[in-house]
Amino acid sequence: MPAPALTLDDVRIRHADRAEPTPAGVSLTVDAGEVVLLLGPSGCGKSTAALAINGLVPQSIPAEVDGTVTVLGRDASSTTTALLSEHVALVFQDPDAQIVTESVLDETCFALENMLLPVTEILARAEESLRTVGLWQRRDDSPDILSGGERQRLAIACALAMRTPILVLDEPTANLDPSGSDDVYAVLRRVTATGDRSVVLIEHDVDAALPIVDRVVVLDRAGRTAFTGAPRDVIVGHAHEITAMGVWLPTATMAAEQLASAGIELKAVPLTLPELTRAMNDVALPAPPALTHEHSSGEPLIRVRDLTIARGDSILLDQVSLDVRAGDFLAIVGANGAGKTTLIQAITGVARPPKKHVSLAGVDAATRDARALAGRVGFVFQNPEHQFVANSVADELAYGLRVHGDSSGDRLAPPQIADRVDAMLDRLGLSELRDVHPFLLSGGQKRRLSVGTALIIGAPILALDEPTFGQDRERADELMAMLSELRVNGTTIIIVSHDMQLVADYASRVVVLANGRIAADGAPASILSDIELLRRHSLRQPPLARAMSGVDDAAWRRVTRFTDLPGATR
Repeated sequence: MPAPALTLDDVRIRHADRAEPTPAGVSLTVDAGEVVLLLGPSGCGKSTAALAINGLVPQSIPAEVDGTVTVLGRDASSTTTALLSEHVALVFQDPDAQIVTESVLDETCFALENMLLPVTEILARAEESLRTVGLWQRRDDSPDILSGGERQRLAIACALAMRTPILVLDEPTANLDPSGSDDVYAVLRRVTATGDRSVVLIEHDVDAALPIVDRVVVLDRAGRTAFTGAPRDVIVGHAHEITAMGVWLPTATMAAEQLASAGIELKAVPLTLPELTRAMNDVALPAPPALTHEHSSGEPLIRVRDLTIARGDSILLDQVSLDVRAGDFLAIVGANGAGKTTLIQAITGVARPPKKHVSLAGVDAATRDARALAGRVGFVFQNPEHQFVANSVADELAYGLRVHGDSSGDRLAPPQIADRVDAMLDRLGLSELRDVHPFLLSGGQKRRLSVGTALIIGAPILALDEPTFGQDRERADELMAMLSELRVNGTTIIIVSHDMQLVADYASRVVVLANGRIAADGAPASILSDIELLRRHSLRQPPLARAMSGVDDAAWRRVTRFTDLPGATR
């Protein structure tokens, strides 16, 4: 048998500020040409293990590493990162952490220049990879003006251009619109079809990943290998255990689990959406629960009129007008670069809009002072690190209370602040990490902390840019349940999300943004059933809706939300 391309043997990694290692015993092998999907709860060490594959841990990021990492026969602990990088290309969870040059083309050429390749080959590879991810026309632009999803595609292009035999991708589609995610996996299908490149894939969107995956490895909460094998054997054979770990399952498998909890047993547990459709057509189905739809009737809290925002020669928002009412759960969706982040930051006053175009509770958002704004709006950035200012998790949560007070502007005594911080740490599952520097948290933990900093002040408006990015299933469910509870108690929620199932399950209203303009605004059931509208704007129907659209019983075709399936708890 040929030697594996990559082996991790009982790898334990302990960072300098941690008492326990994470991962705490990951073992896996990746054969030449094999695609391995690595699953596990947030914080179990998946990203840390990825960084160890090309030597960044411990050579650049200090940590104690036990066990062995072998890359194409080389011991990663004694091989320089420079040499390993010629064999392993790594796409970080946060693309901003690896972008270093001032143009898209230069960024794609950077690693190739360090490999001392001929200029003609460098340019040819750069053009090929940028065309592959749809960024060739942006080659002269600065990465700074790309959207989050476009920067993620740039990072993928840089990795593809290196043509390394091993490719490690950490959440490669987390910031991509559904069309962009489809494009990335189309690229990965082509890249892996030749069988000469091995891929390690860390991905929460299991539906998107499964078609190219040869093997699944599941880590438990401590970062130990719990299950490994063919996708169906692992996911279907251990669905209950994986669910208990809080790990994402395919939509079809999650739906079958929920139906089973309500006494509707399918003859075979499905792995894909077509399998779910066939399985439901193969059993006698009861009538689905009556569908419920929520509508807010509160007064407008935010009024936007003819809002236009430009950056240089680019129009980011073009004559946008809308009202956000008290009690709304508004989801803003659209393709990468449509202006979603610009809009959510402008309408909440986080990025100062032009005067007299955005009103927050009757006051011009352009003239509000920072303290008054913090009391009205809690904001969670797309990149959590962009809002961290303190040196520990606990201090990060306390910072806003110390500087701005609570939502009424009242100053709090230190014991009151301490009580609120302790309660929020417990609520977020971060109590054991209270003294850790925020930048040393896992991606999912950083997201939870950023949400906590927005929640702790108790502002009546909460805005979140990609709130479930990097979250495992358990934490995502907890977060969305928390937001739903806040809404019931009077908080107005605004989110930007590419997760169409999340939008279907929780939003009371959907705005589709395209080229800086509002293309559609309405109830989720209306927007998400308009397949042509979604297609035009690089969006897709929620996966559950796609599966249910083929069910023979017409009553079930109207079920598009997990909350409308039997067995729902919300």
